Amino acid sequence: MCFYEIEPFGLRADYYGHAVTAKTVADVNRKKGTKPYDIEEFIPKFEQKGQTVEQMMMIAEMITVALGGEDLRSEA
Repeated sequence: MCFYEIEPFGLRADYYGHAVTAKTVADVNRKKGTKPYDIEEFIPKFEQKGQTVEQMMMIAEMITVALGGEDLRSEA
């Protein structure tokens, strides 16, 4: 972890080089008087937010219907 802080490696480090290129292209094409872009705007974010139980149930219901199934919960 200490070495990573000094010399990052992995996907984030790989994306950083591409982000520098994308930022440079975006900055030279921005309108005069606007502030330069931040490098973080060009690095992909892969974090996923957790789902609520209600969201999970809704997705399960949609998949069930899409596959031709039926909701048997009310028949208990």
